[in-house]
Amino acid sequence: MVPHLITALTGPINELEQRILDSMPAIERWFRLEWMEHTPPFYSSVDIRNAGFKLAPVDTNLYPGGWNNLTPEMLPLAVQAAMAAIEKICPEARNLLLIPENHTRNTFYLSNVAQLRRIFHMAGLNVRIGSISPEIKKNTVIEIPGGETVTLEPVIRSKTRLGLKDFDPCTILLNNDLSAGIPGILEDIHEQYLLPPLHAGWSVRRKSKHFQSYEEVSKRFGKLLGIDPWLINPMFNRCGEVNFAESAGNECLSSNVDALLTKIRRKYKEYGIKEKPFVVVKADNGTYGMGIMTVRDPKELEDLNRRTRNKMSVIKDGQTVSEVIIQEGVLTNERMHDAVAEPVVYMMDRYVVGGFYRVHAERGIDENLNAPGASFVPLAFDQSTHLPQPGAKPGASAPNRFYMYGVIGRLAMLAASYELEATNPEAEVYE
Repeated sequence: MVPHLITALTGPINELEQRILDSMPAIERWFRLEWMEHTPPFYSSVDIRNAGFKLAPVDTNLYPGGWNNLTPEMLPLAVQAAMAAIEKICPEARNLLLIPENHTRNTFYLSNVAQLRRIFHMAGLNVRIGSISPEIKKNTVIEIPGGETVTLEPVIRSKTRLGLKDFDPCTILLNNDLSAGIPGILEDIHEQYLLPPLHAGWSVRRKSKHFQSYEEVSKRFGKLLGIDPWLINPMFNRCGEVNFAESAGNECLSSNVDALLTKIRRKYKEYGIKEKPFVVVKADNGTYGMGIMTVRDPKELEDLNRRTRNKMSVIKDGQTVSEVIIQEGVLTNERMHDAVAEPVVYMMDRYVVGGFYRVHAERGIDENLNAPGASFVPLAFDQSTHLPQPGAKPGASAPNRFYMYGVIGRLAMLAASYELEATNPEAEVYE
């Protein structure tokens, strides 16, 4: 299943695809050199939007859920990447403790945990699932779709180590994005490998920092390919002092939205694009598609109704929104069964291991698709195993489209590694 691009403007994307394929040896060498200098995040997923005239990441998650949406054909790639990642960090690893999110009863989320357990088990590790939720006081078995079960065990903290009753892991994998802050039980662990590091959590991370790093990456990559970096980079602004509940910070929001829309209009004019520009305002930290709205005109901000204000003021784990990123909106011109679709690319270590399309029948081409009612259709990586097919006509080959998505996904992952280096509290500073 490959969504068709419904747009008369596939020209620039087909051109970009051709440019990326023609430059494949240079691109792979460029990534190879980058990974010699920078450490990729342990795992990540990237939401990508393909407008036909522009292809850009709109969100990068460093604690990706949704692994259960990968097809069985993709698992060997994930297992190989997991082996490579573990080998680099702790070659003698035997036990892995997987710490999930605290909302323990969501069986779809737990299917993702089961899939991660399967991947690391096949990579040669004993895997157990430890919960840091105060509700889990004894071993709790939960049935998940497909007849499997997941056993959540309460995590035990000794003075310097984290483990379970009679289980001492050398590696701890967090699948909990720490939206509510860093719990004390995870602090000051120096004898075990904690992946990803704590500063990758939303208590420290900011989307605006990520896209600042991505802008740097896209400029360098644009130079390599001889393209305008705007074709792969969503422009953005940020506001640091907003309060939606009390309508505070509206001037900052309004003027930044206006400035960004003006910049987008200029670009659309340059490329002869007839679409109406829009921006997406979202919480600068946090995930789960919460705290997001589409704005097409600054006037819309003047009379936000109570429902929108409430929706924007609080995100996951009841965190209040005070900082927002205003991001250039990228249309999605991909359709699956007449529903709007966007690709999500999954990576482990520096490798693309698979992905899926997020499809939403009730959303428009300029709206957030990460919302209740979304469904998931696996990317057709199973036939292609991402190997591109040089010589195929641009826009006609599924493997080539997925290779292109994989390149954009890896650029976002590289930006995340720059970002993590910049926010590392233990980084050595050379004056």
